[in-house]
Amino acid sequence: MAEQTQGMPETETESGHEAGVRDRLVDAGVELVHAEGAQALSLREIARRAGVSHGAPRRYFPAHLDLLSAIAREGFGELADRVAAAVGEEAEGRAGARAQLDALARVHLDFASRRRGMYELMFRHDLLESGRLGLRESSLPLFELLARLAARARPEAEEEPAVVAAALWANLHGIAQLRAWGSLRLALRTDDVEPLLRAVLDAHLGPAEGAR
Repeated sequence: MAEQTQGMPETETESGHEAGVRDRLVDAGVELVHAEGAQALSLREIARRAGVSHGAPRRYFPAHLDLLSAIAREGFGELADRVAAAVGEEAEGRAGARAQLDALARVHLDFASRRRGMYELMFRHDLLESGRLGLRESSLPLFELLARLAARARPEAEEEPAVVAAALWANLHGIAQLRAWGSLRLALRTDDVEPLLRAVLDAHLGPAEGAR
């Protein structure tokens, strides 16, 4: 199906067909991770859902990790779009940057809750970076935005903005994972992350203006 006819030179149509099969494999993987989680992303199941032979993914993605990286990149694209819609143009002042960080944090936690399987896959850099198609170009822009906003929200901070951003990101990731595992309900008797989110933002950025 996806294999090129033996002995025939690749034509523009055939090249387009191959790109179409590649996209179908990635789309099938995205649907699968949303439905069943990252642990379900076997090559055979992705191929079945894409309607190709079980050996076809190896032609377009030489390693399983290459296909997983391509699927995770779709997740980063969706998260980036959501963040852009919520944050808009970057703020210059402290109060504006703090408000945008609040919006970014909420988008991050909402994405982690609604796209749990994809979220877990996206941040397995220890796994995915070993593939040919790394995720640095997809994941770093979001972190760099976080660092720029942190610098504007805490211009007097002794720590480097990247350190503040990393600490904030680590807390957000921790909240997302603990909520997914049911640990927040065990500890706080609720899944409501609002008080926890306010405490995290205050701890890393100081109280919001008007709340001092």
